[in-house]
Amino acid sequence: MSGKVFLIGAGPGDPELMTVRALRMLREADVVVYDRLVSDEILSMHTEGARLIPVGKAPKCHTVPQDRINEILLEQARAGHTVARLKGGDPMIFGRGSEEAAYLMGHGVAVAYAPGITAAQGASCSTGVPLTHRGLATSVQYVTGHRQADKVLDLDWKRLADPESTLVVYMGVANIGQIAIGLMTENLPGGTPVLAVGKATTPDEFRMVSRLDRLATDVRDAGLTTPTLFIIGRVVSLYQDQPVADLLDQVQAHA
Repeated sequence: MSGKVFLIGAGPGDPELMTVRALRMLREADVVVYDRLVSDEILSMHTEGARLIPVGKAPKCHTVPQDRINEILLEQARAGHTVARLKGGDPMIFGRGSEEAAYLMGHGVAVAYAPGITAAQGASCSTGVPLTHRGLATSVQYVTGHRQADKVLDLDWKRLADPESTLVVYMGVANIGQIAIGLMTENLPGGTPVLAVGKATTPDEFRMVSRLDRLATDVRDAGLTTPTLFIIGRVVSLYQDQPVADLLDQVQAHA
């Protein structure tokens, strides 16, 4: 008898940002297949006795290839288990959830989803920088800043270099210089403000404000590593510096 697989978005890091549906699915699972960026606090919410299988990836270090992850999910479901495939952020936004779902459903395994708060939304709310704002940005665009197997970063620079839009770059630390040049080549002003947010919504959240024409240098000097998200656009002008620890203290004081 086949089991089933839940594709669960764990959110950007803060356990309180998980949805009720995500938490219910996690607690129903007897096998949890989880990514590197899922926090220990979230992982600890699994049901007692559940088997934990780590399949995390890091840049240029895929200890468990995607094909093998697909096979693990299928094997566990075919063994009759209820499997929680636990992913950071949202499984359908740069999370390869649709690829895993297609593989599983192609082999007759039932799949259900629990959406998660994606990193852009988490970073926006923790920093107070909106993704859209009347008079500053009428739309928002999400892009990934790297390509599989180090292929050429062939983004549509003309479309992305829209001063009326906010651009959010996921997984862009390694290629942020190329991204900045591509945008400026299509006439996005070098003075466009940029907010880099690392480990958004966690107590270790890090923020750096820069501008497009010096972004690569600032990222290098600050030693930024993954996971870091970049918010590019005029909305960053609304940022008011306040340490994330102070914000968390305020939330807890009103809880």
